[in-house]
Amino acid sequence: MIQERYKIAKEQYAALGVDSDVAMQKLRAISISLHCWQGDDVGGFERAGSELTGGGIMATGSHPGKARTLSELRADIEKALSLIPGQHRLNLHACYLDNGGKFVDRNEISIDHFQSWVDWAKDNQMGLDFNPTFFSHPKAADGFTLSHADSGIRQFWIEHGIACREIAAQMGRQLNTPAVTNVWIPDGFKDTPADKKAPRERLTDSLDKIFARELPANCNLDAVESKLFGIGAESYTVGSHEFYMGYALSRKKLLCLDSGHFHPTEVISDKISSILNFIPELLLHVSRPIRWDSDHVVILDDELRAIARELVTGDFLTRTHIGLDFFDASINRIAAWTIGTRCMIKALLIALLEPTETLRQAELAGDYTARLAIQEELKTLPYGAIWDQYCLEAGVPVGFDFINELKNYENIILPARS
Repeated sequence: MIQERYKIAKEQYAALGVDSDVAMQKLRAISISLHCWQGDDVGGFERAGSELTGGGIMATGSHPGKARTLSELRADIEKALSLIPGQHRLNLHACYLDNGGKFVDRNEISIDHFQSWVDWAKDNQMGLDFNPTFFSHPKAADGFTLSHADSGIRQFWIEHGIACREIAAQMGRQLNTPAVTNVWIPDGFKDTPADKKAPRERLTDSLDKIFARELPANCNLDAVESKLFGIGAESYTVGSHEFYMGYALSRKKLLCLDSGHFHPTEVISDKISSILNFIPELLLHVSRPIRWDSDHVVILDDELRAIARELVTGDFLTRTHIGLDFFDASINRIAAWTIGTRCMIKALLIALLEPTETLRQAELAGDYTARLAIQEELKTLPYGAIWDQYCLEAGVPVGFDFINELKNYENIILPARS
């Protein structure tokens, strides 16, 4: 039945000049970086019973079965990967170190504390990406890190950033694929500051010190990420979009665009083609904000499809690193990974099935009528049949079948974590 539906759908797309087999082949080459922090509500494993604090980040909900240990978290990730077509990556935060139960402060971490992750990634044939953790720490309790007025606190976080780049480079070297190391900080004021300039000058200086040592691009790629506001930093964030765009341009770094880090009516899909005119590579943190940076699970909505379309039609796939960033504690966490990642891949498939050249030629000829007509008719073409075939060939559940696998995992594995 799946293959019969695929044959019919393939013929419909072929009539538009689209080869669905080629589209699936291109899709297989795209890796999504799954975020480790969905599995335990951004807690990490620095101390027993670690919980997220500070940084304007909030995981809401109390669904049972949260991962409590590294082994549980890895098992959950492996389960999610078994339900997702393609070969993907894992995005780690520094607070997910393997310290053997002994506390190690963030300016003292090394590759030794992540070697078990590297070994696990090798076993699962995955690449790793990395993030310094500039929140949930006593030295970030007042909401400032790299832009702090206290030079001693700034130095602590500079050392943390330096250590993280070295760790990422080791990951990239061992796994033979560069780790994207993304810097995001929560620094900002709840109310209107008297001086907006000085914190940004301090942040610039701190970042320059972190990035002072040049690392091989085949091992590590540096990225910087902005944010509009955070809880407790509603009036001013030091690392704004304009700040980091200027920094990335002037220092030749990747710029990270997070779907939830802008005004509620502002979308990152409109920014991609502009930014990639000037910056060689881009990092995306794909999320779903609802009224604020609420990090809901990614769904196949208009903005997700628009992001995927920009990447495909602009020929930006080889210049863009796609990562996910959401943390929903109100539903099964493995399901959150699975649903969100499958939707991201599905959006890319839909974009790859678009007759880009036909639309482009109509536009160049000024035939906006044909352009609009084709765009609208595409919305009802049977991309679902192509998706089912893609999942079938990848050896992962087709259609609703993954739900039963998730339910079995929830009923058998998760109850023991009470």
